[in-house]
Amino acid sequence: MTTTHILEVPGVRLRYEVRGTGPLLLLLGAPMAAAYFAPLADALAGDHTVVTHDPRGIAGSVLDDPAEDSTPELRADDAAALMDVLGAESADVFGSSGGAVTGLALAARLPKRVRTLVAHEPPCLELLPDAAERRAATEDIIETFHREGVGPAFAKFMATAGFDGDEVPDGAPEEPSEQDLADSARFFAHELRGTTRYVPDAGALRAGPLRVVVGVGADSGRLLTYRTSVALAGLLGTAPVVFPGDHGGFTYQPGEFAQTLRKALAAS
Repeated sequence: MTTTHILEVPGVRLRYEVRGTGPLLLLLGAPMAAAYFAPLADALAGDHTVVTHDPRGIAGSVLDDPAEDSTPELRADDAAALMDVLGAESADVFGSSGGAVTGLALAARLPKRVRTLVAHEPPCLELLPDAAERRAATEDIIETFHREGVGPAFAKFMATAGFDGDEVPDGAPEEPSEQDLADSARFFAHELRGTTRYVPDAGALRAGPLRVVVGVGADSGRLLTYRTSVALAGLLGTAPVVFPGDHGGFTYQPGEFAQTLRKALAAS
């Protein structure tokens, strides 16, 4: 059974869902809403209490100030607030894409609250040797959004990310809804810059007591997030764990993805 709740925290009313029983596991996305994680959450609910939520300003999580930027630090505070309302001192955390950056911020800021963080393809562009070029490309995407709108900005974003031509990422809707378009607009205007410029605190992440696992997709070799994931793993002195699919593998291979995630969480 899945239950839906609203949690009021400073600046936003967070919509979140709880399903399953067992050790607490947070699934974090940004800008992906909770709905994208539902197949994976269902696959894990037999042995975990799984919490998903709409990130601040996305889908059902409504901001007091729609012009407020979404930063990894703010989203990390939201994740901690979810643990608080559930009465949990700590949790395992899986984050994908911008949600992985949220997880890195949470682990660095509140390391005792994270048992194991699995950071799946975080777009930490500042870790790359061509960071200045990547930063300029991101600014061009944002300027394109403000000048021409969501469609042209998304086309540039996909090309920069490493997807080919008109390729649609696995798990993404072929025809975006009004909510998808609104969430994309918020992403380009208020989230993309802060997420991609986040620099993980490697010292804090290595100091523990938490474990940090970096995940990469088996089919992600062409993607920019493959490069950032390998760079992060190298910074932490670990080897990436390979997950099924590509950047969105959890949406279309949830059973296989859940099995890999369980192994990553259980590894000593």
